[in-house]
Amino acid sequence: MLELKYDADGLIPAVVQDALTGRVLMLGWMNAESLQRTQASGEVWFWSRSRGKLWHKGETSGNVLRVRELRADCDADCLLIRAEPAGPTCHTGRVSCFWHDLEGEALPPPHGSLLDYLSDVIAQRRHADPSHSYTARLFAEGRARIAQKVGEEGVEVALAGVAQDADRLVAESADLLFMLLVLLEEHGVPFRAVLEELLRRHQAKSRAADRMAVAQK
Repeated sequence: MLELKYDADGLIPAVVQDALTGRVLMLGWMNAESLQRTQASGEVWFWSRSRGKLWHKGETSGNVLRVRELRADCDADCLLIRAEPAGPTCHTGRVSCFWHDLEGEALPPPHGSLLDYLSDVIAQRRHADPSHSYTARLFAEGRARIAQKVGEEGVEVALAGVAQDADRLVAESADLLFMLLVLLEEHGVPFRAVLEELLRRHQAKSRAADRMAVAQK
Protein backbone atom coordinates (compact mmCIF):
# COMPACT_ATOMS: atom_id res chain seq x y z
CA MET A 1 0.00 0.00 0.00
CA LEU A 2 1.42 3.38 -1.02
CA GLU A 3 2.17 5.66 1.91
CA LEU A 4 0.73 9.07 1.12
CA LYS A 5 2.47 12.21 2.36
CA TYR A 6 -0.02 14.43 4.16
CA ASP A 7 0.98 17.95 5.20
CA ALA A 8 1.34 19.19 8.78
CA ASP A 9 -2.45 19.56 9.02
CA GLY A 10 -3.01 16.00 7.84
CA LEU A 11 -4.19 17.14 4.39
CA ILE A 12 -3.29 16.31 0.81
CA PRO A 13 -4.34 18.25 -2.32
CA ALA A 14 -6.57 16.44 -4.82
CA VAL A 15 -7.03 17.56 -8.42
CA VAL A 16 -10.33 16.44 -9.97
CA GLN A 17 -10.43 15.69 -13.69
CA ASP A 18 -13.40 14.72 -15.86
CA ALA A 19 -12.83 11.04 -16.61
CA LEU A 20 -14.39 11.32 -20.08
CA THR A 21 -13.10 14.61 -21.46
CA GLY A 22 -9.95 15.09 -19.40
CA ARG A 23 -11.14 18.58 -18.38
CA VAL A 24 -9.72 19.83 -15.05
CA LEU A 25 -12.69 20.48 -12.76
CA MET A 26 -11.44 21.57 -9.35
CA LEU A 27 -8.88 21.30 -6.58
CA GLY A 28 -9.87 20.11 -3.12
CA TRP A 29 -8.21 18.90 0.04
CA MET A 30 -8.50 15.47 1.61
CA ASN A 31 -7.53 13.92 4.90
CA ALA A 32 -7.28 10.20 5.58
CA GLU A 33 -10.97 9.93 6.54
CA SER A 34 -12.31 11.75 3.49
CA LEU A 35 -10.15 9.58 1.25
CA GLN A 36 -11.47 6.47 2.99
CA ARG A 37 -15.06 7.63 2.49
CA THR A 38 -14.35 8.41 -1.15
CA GLN A 39 -13.02 4.91 -1.73
CA ALA A 40 -15.87 3.27 0.16
CA SER A 41 -18.73 5.26 -1.39
CA GLY A 42 -17.45 5.78 -4.92
CA GLU A 43 -18.23 9.49 -4.64
CA VAL A 44 -15.76 12.25 -3.76
CA TRP A 45 -15.46 13.52 -0.19
CA PHE A 46 -13.19 16.38 0.84
CA TRP A 47 -12.08 18.07 4.02
CA SER A 48 -13.42 21.64 4.12
CA ARG A 49 -10.69 23.87 5.53
CA SER A 50 -13.05 26.83 5.91
CA ARG A 51 -15.72 24.85 7.80
CA GLY A 52 -13.38 22.43 9.51
CA LYS A 53 -15.35 19.32 8.66
CA LEU A 54 -15.85 16.56 6.10
CA TRP A 55 -17.61 17.58 2.91
CA HIS A 56 -19.45 15.28 0.51
CA LYS A 57 -19.15 17.05 -2.85
CA GLY A 58 -22.66 17.68 -4.18
CA GLU A 59 -24.43 16.89 -0.92
CA THR A 60 -26.73 19.91 -1.32
CA SER A 61 -26.67 20.55 -5.08
CA GLY A 62 -26.78 16.92 -6.22
CA ASN A 63 -23.74 17.58 -8.42
CA VAL A 64 -21.71 14.70 -7.02
CA LEU A 65 -18.45 13.45 -8.46
CA ARG A 66 -18.51 9.70 -9.17
CA VAL A 67 -15.02 8.26 -8.92
CA ARG A 68 -13.59 6.36 -11.88
CA GLU A 69 -9.94 6.28 -10.84
CA LEU A 70 -7.66 7.47 -8.03
CA ARG A 71 -3.96 8.17 -8.58
CA ALA A 72 -1.07 9.60 -6.59
CA ASP A 73 1.77 11.62 -8.09
CA CYS A 74 5.40 10.50 -8.11
CA ASP A 75 6.06 12.03 -4.68
CA ALA A 76 2.83 10.66 -3.19
CA ASP A 77 1.96 14.15 -1.93
CA CYS A 78 -0.84 14.97 -4.38
CA LEU A 79 -3.84 13.02 -5.69
CA LEU A 80 -5.53 12.91 -9.08
CA ILE A 81 -9.20 11.94 -9.07
CA ARG A 82 -10.68 11.02 -12.43
CA ALA A 83 -14.43 11.33 -11.93
CA GLU A 84 -17.75 11.57 -13.72
CA PRO A 85 -19.50 14.82 -12.74
CA ALA A 86 -23.27 14.67 -12.22
CA GLY A 87 -23.55 18.38 -13.06
CA PRO A 88 -21.58 21.63 -12.83
CA THR A 89 -18.63 21.25 -10.49
CA CYS A 90 -18.13 24.89 -9.46
CA HIS A 91 -20.44 26.42 -6.84
CA THR A 92 -21.04 29.24 -9.34
CA GLY A 93 -22.79 26.80 -11.67
CA ARG A 94 -19.87 26.58 -14.07
CA VAL A 95 -18.47 23.35 -15.44
CA SER A 96 -15.03 23.95 -13.92
CA CYS A 97 -13.76 26.03 -11.02
CA PHE A 98 -10.94 27.31 -13.27
CA TRP A 99 -12.99 29.90 -15.12
CA HIS A 100 -11.03 33.16 -14.89
CA ASP A 101 -7.55 34.41 -15.72
CA LEU A 102 -5.07 36.07 -13.35
CA GLU A 103 -6.65 39.46 -14.02
CA GLY A 104 -10.02 38.15 -12.88
CA GLU A 105 -11.56 38.09 -16.35
CA ALA A 106 -14.05 35.31 -17.07
CA LEU A 107 -12.92 32.54 -19.42
CA PRO A 108 -14.61 29.53 -21.04
CA PRO A 109 -14.03 26.26 -19.14
CA PRO A 110 -10.68 24.58 -19.83
CA HIS A 111 -10.70 21.87 -22.47
CA GLY A 112 -9.46 18.39 -21.79
CA SER A 113 -8.70 17.40 -25.37
CA LEU A 114 -8.39 18.91 -28.81
CA LEU A 115 -11.62 17.23 -29.94
CA ASP A 116 -13.40 18.70 -26.92
CA TYR A 117 -12.07 22.13 -27.93
CA LEU A 118 -13.01 21.69 -31.60
CA SER A 119 -16.56 20.69 -30.72
CA ASP A 120 -16.97 23.99 -28.87
CA VAL A 121 -15.42 25.98 -31.73
CA ILE A 122 -17.80 24.31 -34.20
CA ALA A 123 -20.77 25.21 -31.99
CA GLN A 124 -19.62 28.85 -31.87
CA ARG A 125 -19.10 29.07 -35.63
CA ARG A 126 -22.46 27.56 -36.44
CA HIS A 127 -24.05 31.01 -36.42
CA ALA A 128 -21.18 32.84 -38.08
CA ASP A 129 -21.36 34.44 -41.53
CA PRO A 130 -21.26 31.59 -44.11
CA SER A 131 -19.33 33.83 -46.48
CA HIS A 132 -16.47 33.99 -43.98
CA SER A 133 -16.69 30.59 -42.25
CA TYR A 134 -16.45 27.18 -43.90
CA THR A 135 -18.05 25.63 -40.82
CA ALA A 136 -21.02 28.01 -40.97
CA ARG A 137 -21.35 27.27 -44.69
CA LEU A 138 -21.62 23.57 -43.94
CA PHE A 139 -24.50 24.21 -41.54
CA ALA A 140 -26.17 26.47 -44.10
CA GLU A 141 -26.06 23.63 -46.65
CA GLY A 142 -28.10 21.45 -44.30
CA ARG A 143 -28.02 18.13 -42.51
CA ALA A 144 -28.16 15.94 -45.61
CA ARG A 145 -25.09 17.62 -47.08
CA ILE A 146 -23.18 17.31 -43.82
CA ALA A 147 -24.05 13.62 -43.58
CA GLN A 148 -22.93 13.19 -47.19
CA LYS A 149 -19.61 14.81 -46.37
CA VAL A 150 -19.12 12.41 -43.45
CA GLY A 151 -19.70 9.50 -45.83
CA GLU A 152 -17.27 10.90 -48.38
CA GLU A 153 -14.59 11.42 -45.78
CA GLY A 154 -15.14 7.90 -44.46
CA VAL A 155 -14.50 6.49 -47.92
CA GLU A 156 -11.37 8.65 -48.23
CA VAL A 157 -10.08 7.26 -44.93
CA ALA A 158 -10.71 3.69 -46.08
CA LEU A 159 -8.93 4.30 -49.40
CA ALA A 160 -5.99 5.93 -47.63
CA GLY A 161 -5.76 2.98 -45.28
CA VAL A 162 -5.59 0.54 -48.18
CA ALA A 163 -3.66 2.26 -50.91
CA GLN A 164 -1.93 5.38 -49.57
CA ASP A 165 0.76 6.32 -47.08
CA ALA A 166 0.51 7.17 -43.39
CA ASP A 167 0.53 10.94 -43.98
CA ARG A 168 -2.53 10.70 -46.22
CA LEU A 169 -4.26 8.46 -43.69
CA VAL A 170 -3.62 11.04 -40.96
CA ALA A 171 -4.93 13.89 -43.12
CA GLU A 172 -8.07 12.06 -44.16
CA SER A 173 -8.73 10.91 -40.59
CA ALA A 174 -8.54 14.52 -39.42
CA ASP A 175 -11.09 15.51 -42.09
CA LEU A 176 -13.42 12.71 -41.00
CA LEU A 177 -13.24 13.63 -37.32
CA PHE A 178 -13.99 17.27 -38.12
CA MET A 179 -17.00 16.36 -40.26
CA LEU A 180 -18.27 13.97 -37.61
CA LEU A 181 -18.14 16.73 -34.99
CA VAL A 182 -20.09 19.00 -37.36
CA LEU A 183 -22.75 16.33 -37.82
CA LEU A 184 -23.04 15.81 -34.06
CA GLU A 185 -23.50 19.56 -33.56
CA GLU A 186 -26.13 19.63 -36.32
CA HIS A 187 -28.09 16.99 -34.40
CA GLY A 188 -27.57 18.76 -31.07
CA VAL A 189 -25.63 15.77 -29.74
CA PRO A 190 -22.74 16.72 -27.42
CA PHE A 191 -19.37 15.11 -28.08
CA ARG A 192 -19.52 13.89 -24.49
CA ALA A 193 -22.44 11.61 -25.39
CA VAL A 194 -20.21 9.68 -27.79
CA LEU A 195 -17.56 9.28 -25.10
CA GLU A 196 -20.22 8.07 -22.66
CA GLU A 197 -21.38 5.45 -25.16
CA LEU A 198 -17.82 4.24 -25.69
CA LEU A 199 -17.36 3.99 -21.93
CA ARG A 200 -20.65 2.10 -21.56
CA ARG A 201 -19.58 -0.44 -24.18
CA HIS A 202 -16.14 -0.83 -22.62
CA GLN A 203 -17.64 -1.41 -19.18
CA ALA A 204 -20.16 -3.91 -20.55
CA LYS A 205 -17.40 -5.89 -22.27
CA SER A 206 -15.25 -5.76 -19.15
CA ARG A 207 -18.11 -7.11 -17.02
CA ALA A 208 -18.74 -9.88 -19.55
CA ALA A 209 -15.06 -10.81 -19.53
CA ASP A 210 -15.05 -10.87 -15.72
CA ARG A 211 -18.09 -13.15 -15.65
CA MET A 212 -16.45 -15.49 -18.16
CA ALA A 213 -13.26 -15.59 -16.13
CA VAL A 214 -15.22 -16.47 -12.98
CA ALA A 215 -17.17 -19.18 -14.81
CA GLN A 216 -13.97 -20.79 -16.08
CA LYS A 217 -12.47 -21.08 -12.58
